[in-house]
Order: sequence, then structure tokens, then C-alpha cells
Amino acid sequence: MKKKILIVGGGTGGTMTANNLAKKLMPEIDKDEIEITMISDSKYHYYKPGAMYVAFHKSEGHEFVREQRTLLMPEINFIVDPAVDIDTKNNFVKAKSGQKYSYDFLVISTGCEAAPERIPGLKEAGDWFYTYEGARNLAKKFATIKKGRVLVTINFPKTPNIPHQCGIAPVETTIMLHDYLTEKGLRDDIEIVYTYPKVAQGVTDGLFMQKPTSDVLPSIFDSIGVKHQTGFTLNKVDAQNKIAYSAEGEEIKFDILMSTPPFIASKVIRESGLSKALDDEGWLPTNKETLKVKGLDNVYTLGDTVDLSVSKAGGTVHNQTDVVADNIASEIRYGYPTESYDGLVIAIAQMGLSCGMPLWYNYEKDVQPTPCSKLGSFVRKGFNKGIYWAAARGMV
Repeated sequence: MKKKILIVGGGTGGTMTANNLAKKLMPEIDKDEIEITMISDSKYHYYKPGAMYVAFHKSEGHEFVREQRTLLMPEINFIVDPAVDIDTKNNFVKAKSGQKYSYDFLVISTGCEAAPERIPGLKEAGDWFYTYEGARNLAKKFATIKKGRVLVTINFPKTPNIPHQCGIAPVETTIMLHDYLTEKGLRDDIEIVYTYPKVAQGVTDGLFMQKPTSDVLPSIFDSIGVKHQTGFTLNKVDAQNKIAYSAEGEEIKFDILMSTPPFIASKVIRESGLSKALDDEGWLPTNKETLKVKGLDNVYTLGDTVDLSVSKAGGTVHNQTDVVADNIASEIRYGYPTESYDGLVIAIAQMGLSCGMPLWYNYEKDVQPTPCSKLGSFVRKGFNKGIYWAAARGMV
């Protein structure tokens, strides 16, 4: 009987995994023994890291969008039909159209979403670069500010030891902001204040979620005149008076609030009953090695949806997708999974408008900060504009 593989989500994780599965299982597909289907809530695919370049007028954003169908191998069925319910007992996903998509193996890659409304006043007073709409709003404010203070705040999920989306992004954009204001000749008139919550995964009273990077950030920020403060856990914002308040009892006035807001899993996951995360955040309980959803032998997950401690970023997904694809292919052919994810994350951080720093870490070893370089920035921008699309197609 033909085996059905269903992938829910057309972002980086879903796209790479669908293409990798099609390549690995091509002999079975040619024999009509395997069917691969992806359902998504959009006909478009957005490269999310491109949004932060929009915030600083270094991109219009359109170059970071493709039609999803063009990124998928022709052997993959692609349907725009948002998932609304996941029934793991009966092995089907119900979509908005009312259609029920049955599966033998399910891959959940529905990402996460910003939830600024979870902090009083943040939605009204804050701005963020994690979406293209948010980045454009920031760009408008950065284009008109002449003096004042830009306050940077970061929020983590309430579920312990889970990061926010793209952990290094607040550092990247803080330094990019410094460079942008310097280019405009406004840096001396605009104060940048970078704050960090008291507890960030394994670090307390630091400036980053991993200690080696947290330890070097003060000297980096000091060298460019960025003020920094730890132990500032944002818990409410006075939008009218532009004041940010921390859970520790402090307050900071601002002219622009560049925030990393709370993040939560997508609605279909939060309502699925599969998550055990705190505060209805929706993270899926994930086996850190096989990437199966715990307790479900034929359901895999990757990317921003998982409850793992590693970064919710593309540099993580690139190393998870082969594990998921290999394990599903192995289960179909041999009856058991063969690969294990070691927590590997590889990326290049955009540490300013023209400097890039390689990042490499896993479950056992934290990032070891290295000097950034123009070459690193060149590679990062080359990945943004071209290599990413090859990677999404499963070619890299």
C-alpha cells in the first residue's frame, strides 16, 4: 500500500524536509509507493532573516520572497489549505477547507509567531524586525528620528530553557542600528540602550543566553558606545508616556522601543493538545535526538515549533532536516530510524552592516565568539540573496 507523508508548514523546515524526502525516496516515488504532500497557509515563502535588513533600509524585502511551488520538487503535492486540527489518533490533519489529509508519517514545521499582546502595552508601543511588516514600521521610525533613545528589550518564553526566535538577532540589530545611525551622522544624538532579562536559559544576569558570548558583549558594546543593562525583564509598557517597566521594578524611557516580543507556537499547535508547554505557548515535546514528537512514533517536528534548547533559527533547521528525512526514509525501508540530531547550529551573525561572525555550536558546546569580518558579512549576504534558495530546494 502507498505510504503517505504529510508535511504541515511551508517555511524553511517544511520546504527543506519535503525536498530532501523526495530526493531520498525517489526510487519509491517512481514506483508509486510513496506520496509526499505539503499543506501551507500561504502560496508564498518568506525568508524571515531578510526582514532585519528592511528595518535599516538595506533591502526592500521583495527579493526575500518566492512562490512556494517554485521551491518544491515536482514530485511533491503542494496545497494552500491552512491546518486547523491535528488528529494523531486517527492519523489525519484537518484543514480550513474541511479536507482531511491522512498520513502514515507527519512532519510538523509550523514555526512560531510573535505575541506582543502578552505584555501589556508592548503591541501599542513596541516595534520588532521579526516580520516584514514590523521591519517596515521600524524603518519608518529610524528614517525620521533625529535625537533621543532607542531601547532594546528581549523576552524569553516562560517555558524553561527555551529560546526566543533567532537568539543572536537582538545583538545583530543593535550593532546594525549603531552602524546605520553612524552612516546618517546621527549616532552622537541618539542613545542606544540594550537590555537583557535576568534569566535567559542557562545564564543569569548576563547579556546573552550563552555564557561565552555574554561575557564578551560588554566590551563590544562599550567599544561602540551602546549602553547595556542586565536584569531588565520587560513586563509592561506605558505606550502614552513611552516608559518600559521591568519585573525587577525598574523603568526606562524611550523614543523607539525595538523589542524581541514573546513568541508562541502557531494556533493549530496550541490547540492540538500535543503541547505541555507553560502559559499555552504550544512548544511540541520533542525527542532531542530523533526529532520525533514524544509519545508519537510517526510524527516528527523541527524548527521553531520544538521545545528544545537550541536556537529557533534557520541555522538550526539546516541541520535538523536531514535527520528527519533520513529517519522517515529509514523507517519506511528498514522499520527503524537511523540518524540522531546532536544540536548542531551553524550560521553567520550579521554583527553590523558590514561585519559577519561565524556561529557553530551544539547541545554540548556553546558558541565560541570569534572576530567578525567583512568576508563573513559577504558570505552572509550571499547566503541571503542566493544560497538560501538553493538550500531550501535541497541542493545545498
